[in-house]
This record gives sequence, structure tokens and C-alpha cells, in this order.
Amino acid sequence: MTSKKKEKVHFIAIGGSVMHSLAIALKMKGLEVTGSDDNVYTPSKERLETHGLLPESYGWDDNRITEDLDAVILGMHAKDENPELKKAKALGLPIYSFPEFIRKQSDDKQRIVIAGSHGKTTITAMIMHVLQYANRDFDYVVGAYLEGFDNIVKLSEAPIIIIEGDEYFSSALDKTPKFLNYEHHIGLISGIAWDHINAYKTIDNYVKQFEIFADSTPKGGTLIFCEEDDMAMVIASNQRTDVTQIHYPVHPYVLKNEITYLKTDSGLVPTKIFGQHNMLNLNGARRLLSRIGITDEIFYEAISSFEGASKRLQLLKKNKSTSVFLDFAHAPSKVEATTSAFKERFAKKKLVACLELHTFSSLNKNFINNYQDTLRAADEACVYFNPHNNKQKEESKIEIEDIKNAFNFHELQIFTEAEALQNYLLQKNWHDSNLLLMSSGQFGNINLQSMANNIVDSTN
Repeated sequence: MTSKKKEKVHFIAIGGSVMHSLAIALKMKGLEVTGSDDNVYTPSKERLETHGLLPESYGWDDNRITEDLDAVILGMHAKDENPELKKAKALGLPIYSFPEFIRKQSDDKQRIVIAGSHGKTTITAMIMHVLQYANRDFDYVVGAYLEGFDNIVKLSEAPIIIIEGDEYFSSALDKTPKFLNYEHHIGLISGIAWDHINAYKTIDNYVKQFEIFADSTPKGGTLIFCEEDDMAMVIASNQRTDVTQIHYPVHPYVLKNEITYLKTDSGLVPTKIFGQHNMLNLNGARRLLSRIGITDEIFYEAISSFEGASKRLQLLKKNKSTSVFLDFAHAPSKVEATTSAFKERFAKKKLVACLELHTFSSLNKNFINNYQDTLRAADEACVYFNPHNNKQKEESKIEIEDIKNAFNFHELQIFTEAEALQNYLLQKNWHDSNLLLMSSGQFGNINLQSMANNIVDSTN
């Protein structure tokens, strides 16, 4: 009897966060996987190497593209003129963006997609945590590493898949927002705040993508909206009788001795997360999970042990006097929500908030004013950006004066050199003070864990 031929897949730009994780997931599923990239960085490099998937040499080589490939998966890093892509087109091979391929792999599954400008990673992580606690079999795609999960992508024979749905373009060939390619059965919109200015030049164009997401819900499907978000609720006001619509508010909670407790019908439930924004995320996850058979009793049992996703209000170091947290916040709405949550929990301590402007949008002179008052909950604030990384056109590049005017924060400290920022933070008196670091980057490759250790140890 002839054995079934292994499906053979090649990744162009395999080194991306989700791309390399998808490559690992497909190899674990039994597919034959190859890949290429012009460079691969930590931690993708080590993880690909462990699974025997790291390219033998960097760069593009069209000899890697052969007629026996069943699929070519194209990462955002690969451009139209890529020689491997050109050959794949010439051979007529099936070419997919990673969301298209995940959709192809989940044809027989119930697809649950979490969308929104903020909170989608945390909501997805909460859902995964609870389902794992309940011993439910499920696949997933999430944007951050989680405790208890080896990869950020899993594809198996599970009946459902939980997907964090990004609104950014799918690939160089496919300008469709990723979340539309998944074709959800259950969709959740956590909130909408203009982002990705390089892709969506106006807020109307950006919001339109979420309207299309909502409209693409199939008959008999479910749409879940955060009722605290004005834009999400405008979309929700377009009622469809053939779709179940659910709105969720902030989950009731109380703070006691810097610990957040959920108010439930069965009493107070302690949590390891905090802040009003996270209480919104938590309630969104709860309402969604109820649609797939998870009771409130199981939800509250499970969620009390949830510690959050990597770099989402992640504790680096603490003692009784001082704590240092790292958060992925970078867009204006995320910065404001995270800073407010932190100050709410640690109201009696001084809060020093430190933000890196790292994304294309945040370094744009036409966008920077969206950060007005986002740091107002902090007692002291600093902003770091590397002017050499700013890829804006000359007329759109921000200057130090633009940042000062935009944030509207008294005595805002602005740094353009990572070493100067680190020295400034290390020399401060941190007694009864906390540090909140916010960035989607690396703060100029500062060793943040080492710096946090030194700051906290200085108050012992």
C-alpha cells in the first residue's frame, strides 16, 4: 500500500514571530517544511534551529522553489520583487499569506476571532487559559507567548480555533486585513482607536475595516462588542436579525491591598491582573466563552490563576517599596489605559511612566498629537525615541519639540539615547516609587531585566 505523500510547504520570510511559529506548528503536524529569510533574529533563530527549520544560509534563492511544493506562505517582510516569490508565481504554485493558510487549515473548525485596536492579545490569552483549564481541545493563533503553551500557533484536529485577529495587511500581495481572511463564526471587537497610519491614512478608512469585519459575520454567527467603546458601539448599532449580538461592560471589581477581586454572585474572586481595561478584557472573554459552553463557575475558577501574556503588564522585579513592570503599550489608547490601570492599583506610590516611541505611527508628526494627555495618570514621565530609526519622510519626522507639545505633560523628560535614559533611571531614588516601561520595541536594547533588578535592589 502506497503511503500518503507529505504536504510540502515553503515559507518566504520564515523569521517573523507568527511565521516561524506557524512553520513549527506545521512541522509538528507532520508537514514537510522549508524556509528562507534575509536574516533571522532571537528568539525566532533559536526556536527554528531547535526544530531543524533554520535556513542553512540567509538570503533569497529561487532554487528553493520547486514544482513539487504544495504551498508557498508569504510573510510581510517579503516584497513583490522577491526572487523566490517571482519563481513561485511563474510556476503557478499556490501562494498564501499566513492568515489565508491558517484559514485553509481550519476549514472544518469553528473559527473564533478576537479583533480590536487594543486588548485582543489579552482576551485571546484569557480564552486559551480558561479552555486549557477546562480540558477543552482547541487550536490557536496568538500574538504573545503564554505560560503553559509551547508555541503561539497550534494546528491539529481540534474542533475549534481561537485566533487573535490583526487589522494590518496580510502580505505584500494581499492588502486585506488579516482578520478578514479568517472568516470567523464568532467575532469580538474589543475597541477601536486609529493605528497603522502607514496602512490606513485616515481614521475613517481604519474604522471601515472593522465595519467590514462585523458585516462578514455569517448568518447564525455571533458578534461581541465592548460597550465602553464608542466606535465599537456605532458598528454594533447596525443591527442584524440573523446574527446574535452581545455587548459587555467592565466586570465589577474591588481593590483591596493592591489586589483586584472580581465581584461575582458567589462572592469575591481574587485575580493576578488589574486595571479597568483588563476588567473589560476579562468580561469580553467570559461572554465569549459562555457561547461555547464554559460556565461562569469554571470561568472564575480558571481566571483567578491567569497571569497575563508576555509583556502585558509583566512584572520584572519587585519588593515592598518598589516594582518595575513592562508592557507592550505603544498606541495612544493603550498607553492611557495601561498608565491609568497602574496608578489605580498602586495609588499610594509615585508612578514613573517611561514610553518608547517605536512604531511608524508614533514617530509621525501628523499622528503624535493623538498622545495628548495619555500619560496624565503618571507622577513623572519620560519618552524615548531613536531618531536614527525614524523612517518617515523628512516633513513627517517628529522633533523633540513636537513630543513636548503633543503629550501636554509637565516637565516631560525626553531621551534620544538609550544609555542616557538608563543612567537617568538608575540614579533616581526609587523609595515608594514604581516604574512602568511601555514599548513594542526594545528601548535601544537596554537589558531591562538587569536594570529592573538594580532599581529594586537599590531600595532594599
